[in-house]
Amino acid sequence: MTKVAWLFPGQGSQFVGMGTPLSARPENQALLETAEKILGFSLQQLMERGPEPILKLTENTQPAILMHSWMVLTSFKDRLPTPHFVAGHSLGEYSACVASGTLTFEEALRTVHQRGQAMQSAVPEGQGTMAAMIGMSRDEVLACCETAVRKMGGVVAPANFNGPGQIVIAGHVPTVRAAIDEGKKIKGKRAIELPVSAPFHSSLMSPARQTMTPILEALPFRNATIPLVQNINALPTQDSHLLRQGLVQQIDHSVLWEDTVDYLFQAGVTTFIECGPGKVLSGLVKRQALDRQRDGITSIAIGTEEDLALLNLKET
Repeated sequence: MTKVAWLFPGQGSQFVGMGTPLSARPENQALLETAEKILGFSLQQLMERGPEPILKLTENTQPAILMHSWMVLTSFKDRLPTPHFVAGHSLGEYSACVASGTLTFEEALRTVHQRGQAMQSAVPEGQGTMAAMIGMSRDEVLACCETAVRKMGGVVAPANFNGPGQIVIAGHVPTVRAAIDEGKKIKGKRAIELPVSAPFHSSLMSPARQTMTPILEALPFRNATIPLVQNINALPTQDSHLLRQGLVQQIDHSVLWEDTVDYLFQAGVTTFIECGPGKVLSGLVKRQALDRQRDGITSIAIGTEEDLALLNLKET
């Protein structure tokens, strides 16, 4: 029997104009009105009109992406195949918690806004950064980071294991740049600094973890109705305590997305549905399926009626 996983994207998937035309649906208008009351500003206006620099601030990006993902499910949930698993990349794990009944939409929206503020303030602007290490193995990336730390001091380490040959590192600016230089010495490999505002998912995020721990501990987490594959260990759980701890730990822990997709392959998942803005995760699944020589994998992003029609076509 084919199995289904719903996937939820994280930061980097936002864009000015996101959420349309979903926002015009009456059920989503109610969600947007609720969001404005919780956040104190019009999330709809920011998503649809920007400006882009304000939307890209992590305290705004995080609720915007959560909102977009939840509008997709509010609109199309009853027309999607029932999931056997859910998973989300970084911030997307909160969307997965909402989809699996662990948190309410309102609880998650308020919390990701606080999470964005905590993560942005954890490291003074200009002191931290991230870089994509492209085409390198895990051992090669780790070696680049270790050499950079020996040369420069400071912190740099893998932050996101996104897929085969797609690893993101994070840390202090000089140390990350030294790791980039080491990566460029490897023939046929690339290393590119990313335009981000903070070194997410590194040990430098420990102040954000300290801020978020009591906030998350105060939330009434519920057992998940659908197994959720966590970022911190790429293993499924429905236990409310473990789900809370996973959200605490992932703040300054690497996102094991490649491992998550491998787990889902091994668990028999053949249909992957990305719910939210963009097509980053569905694209990563397709590339990993090719790398692992997995046949019969359907991976599609759902954001519009047209996308839904394409999914139905693939299933027939």
